[in-house]
Amino acid sequence: MSEDLKQVENVLNEKVRPILQSHGGEIAVERLEDGVLYVKLLGQCAGCPSADLTNETLVEAELTAALPEVVRKVAVVQAVSDELWEQAKKLLRDHRL
Repeated sequence: MSEDLKQVENVLNEKVRPILQSHGGEIAVERLEDGVLYVKLLGQCAGCPSADLTNETLVEAELTAALPEVVRKVAVVQAVSDELWEQAKKLLRDHRL
């Protein structure tokens, strides 16, 4: 792991993850390219209608304030969680629906 990503993880652990975890969420770093950090919101945060707001007001705000030389923007990579896939499969298998 690069030194920049270690710094990012430290900020996430101190400032971001505790807040996300208090709401049943989590965050995973995908990659850092040219000052843009790509992340996935997981758990209850995945697919949440407030995900964009959470990214702007919490994730991006904390990282750009703490590490302006490393992170200038945070982009959320939208993905369907394994949990959601399993729920969808279960619903599709239930012929009563």
